[in-house]
Amino acid sequence: MRFKTVFQSLLLVSLAGALPVQAQSVPVISFEQLSRQINRSNDTLYVVNFWATWCGPCVQELPQFETLHKTYATKPVRVLLVSMDNKATLTSKVVPFVRARKLQTPVVLLNEPDLNTWVDRLVPEWSGALPMTLVLNRKRKVRRFIGKALKDGELQSIINQYKL
Repeated sequence: MRFKTVFQSLLLVSLAGALPVQAQSVPVISFEQLSRQINRSNDTLYVVNFWATWCGPCVQELPQFETLHKTYATKPVRVLLVSMDNKATLTSKVVPFVRARKLQTPVVLLNEPDLNTWVDRLVPEWSGALPMTLVLNRKRKVRRFIGKALKDGELQSIINQYKL
């Protein structure tokens, strides 16, 4: 009887490990929704990365954002990954990409295909090239534009400057 109980417990543990982890959803948002989300007048430092599944340098730097998201989970820092992929590829590429990499950082897909309608309002100095990262805090007048791929450890160094 004892062997049966031990065997059942091991089977349950084994099956639990095989069950799929609940992956996050990827909401589709407009520029106005994004703007409201990152331009709040509060103490939160927003780290917003614009990326795409097809952008090699973007994919390479994603682990830095994951680390930052986990490191500052209890601090007033919010990391947001903004996919610039085409909305038509949401279910075929973006969601599978997010699930395959088990991303925990919030991901949204920006449904604004015409950069000319919103880029100048957000970052006039941005050409639209990916990757691009913004570090923002409206209340403390923080606004840092990073228009290139981040080197390992670079993001952490930038955030450390704000003494959170």
